[in-house]
Amino acid sequence: MGMNVVEKILSEHLISGNLVAGEEVAIRIDQALTQDATGTMAYLQFESMGIEKVKCELAVSYIDHNTVQVGFENADDHAYLRSAAARYGAVFSPPGNGICHQVHLERFGVPGKTLLGSDSHTPTGGGVGMIAIGAGGIDVAVAMGGGAFYLTAPKVIKVELTGELRPWVSAKDVILKVLEIFGTKGNVGCIIEYGGDGLKNLEVPERATITNMGAELGVTTSVFPSDDVTKKFLAAQERGGVWHEIVADEDAEYAQVVKIDLSEVMPMAAAPHSPGNVVPIISLAGKKVDQVLIGSCTNSSYVDLKTVAKLLKGKVVHPDVSFGIAPGSRQVLNMLAEEGYLSDLLSSGARLLESACGFCIGNSQSPGTNAVSLRTSNRNFEGRSGTPSADVYLVSPATAALAALRGCFVDPEGVIDIKYPKVKMPKTFKIDDSHFIGLSREANSDVEVVRGPNIGVVPAGEECAEALNGISAIKVGDKITTDHIMPAGARLKYRSNIAKYAEFVFEGVDPEFPGRAALNRDAGIANVIVAGESYGQGSSREHAALCPMFLGVKVVIAKSIERIHMANLINFGIVPFMFADQSDYEKIDQGDILKIKGFRSAVMGNDSVVLRNETKGVDIALVLNISDRQREILLAGGLLMYNG
Repeated sequence: MGMNVVEKILSEHLISGNLVAGEEVAIRIDQALTQDATGTMAYLQFESMGIEKVKCELAVSYIDHNTVQVGFENADDHAYLRSAAARYGAVFSPPGNGICHQVHLERFGVPGKTLLGSDSHTPTGGGVGMIAIGAGGIDVAVAMGGGAFYLTAPKVIKVELTGELRPWVSAKDVILKVLEIFGTKGNVGCIIEYGGDGLKNLEVPERATITNMGAELGVTTSVFPSDDVTKKFLAAQERGGVWHEIVADEDAEYAQVVKIDLSEVMPMAAAPHSPGNVVPIISLAGKKVDQVLIGSCTNSSYVDLKTVAKLLKGKVVHPDVSFGIAPGSRQVLNMLAEEGYLSDLLSSGARLLESACGFCIGNSQSPGTNAVSLRTSNRNFEGRSGTPSADVYLVSPATAALAALRGCFVDPEGVIDIKYPKVKMPKTFKIDDSHFIGLSREANSDVEVVRGPNIGVVPAGEECAEALNGISAIKVGDKITTDHIMPAGARLKYRSNIAKYAEFVFEGVDPEFPGRAALNRDAGIANVIVAGESYGQGSSREHAALCPMFLGVKVVIAKSIERIHMANLINFGIVPFMFADQSDYEKIDQGDILKIKGFRSAVMGNDSVVLRNETKGVDIALVLNISDRQREILLAGGLLMYNG
């Protein structure tokens, strides 16, 4: 039997286990990626392991999140990360160099390699044929130290693409179509592999848009084959020597095959407040728009922004629209400037934003009260923009540009006075690696790591107790994201200071939670979080487990938990139970006293798990579907305690 692309890459990197869907396997990681919002804690954890240098082939520390430096905290983080990179042998990409996923695709992505990143959109690298996976910072720290990464051997789903996209339809519309088919939940333990004759009609930046937003599906990652299109892109980046072909065998097998005819895809939008709430643009035509923002790691490539510049050339944006554009990298910005397209954008009325995550993570460009904001980014969770009352729609760059011009949603395929510009990939990109620091990747033990007052310490976990004497400290509903648990935006600057950042856990859901949880912790009462379906969806931010752990959270009980957050909970010693019967969710209210007599034994897997709700006088059956290794981590009190 032949192999698919996923099997070929994973088998080359397999350390232990069998590639049988559902079994835990360990793989070797070739490259590691961090960004400043998660990187400070990842490097603090790396240091705590006592490892003298980075041991994987490549580690890159990007500064792209906290670039709006209000107060000393962000500058402290950047100084720490720059010095840590020099000390331990990582490449440092400074502020202004660009968004980690866009830059990594351009300058470091290699077909067939594995990439682990402390950002949930790391799967962007699948656009060049990598197995690129988002994970918590502590998992990335272990990988940087040469350790294995553990994951569930995936079911591989093939999305077979045929045909060619029509004018005004883009890769963004393709991934929104995929989201319409699969939804944002129920895809844990799967990898999507793209194939079919339609591949030849999708360039690498288009493929990267599709793999990037695979994160919103909840899959482990997404990947395209490495073919002639990949070869051409890498040659244009003057990295043709790293290319090699990786394609599925003709007799490769898949758990499921879904076919999409690209010629039938129409312009789409993700409506508030979920990337999976997909509707056709034509259904929104005429709806007033207040803000349009183009950029983010999803749609900020040279081709994306050149397309927008050609659409806007000689025109002026609608006076009621606040319009901003953020190039994804310094390379993109330089090329737009040298070729005159930046002038076209600015002349139209666009505001030039920094080559950074910016508006996507809610730390700038928050829309007005009750505003409608069109964005080319990848998430539109309620309040993520920084404005709880705003309605954020996710659209393609071309759709966004038309809305900026007209002041409302426009069905692109109904436009007759503007011709769609078909932009070709450049034969050569402008290459300038002079702003990277440490490309030699040599560790230097003489470098002093800079630690300002915002650089905290890694909190230690506690060994699993014999019994759980807890309280339902908070009860939340379905689709609680990591943004709900740990807000970004203005709070992002505290990520290297856990004691401070923990003051904002569930800030937008229940601002009284941190104080209530701390009182329970100090009184020796374990905090329990009760949740609905898809708890912890969204970003890879491990702080959504680390800060609750600091506040004394010992258990999460949910209907279902998303992959990365599940791993993060285990890494910080929080036991991720699920209801054996989802209807039992109704049998717990906030404030109920909850007990498990044989708690440690239950975590060991020796007994069935029965939770006693003392307040209501009922027993509730729970399940803990994790590996033996993960059980040992929980018993130790978390991954650092386990490795220590």
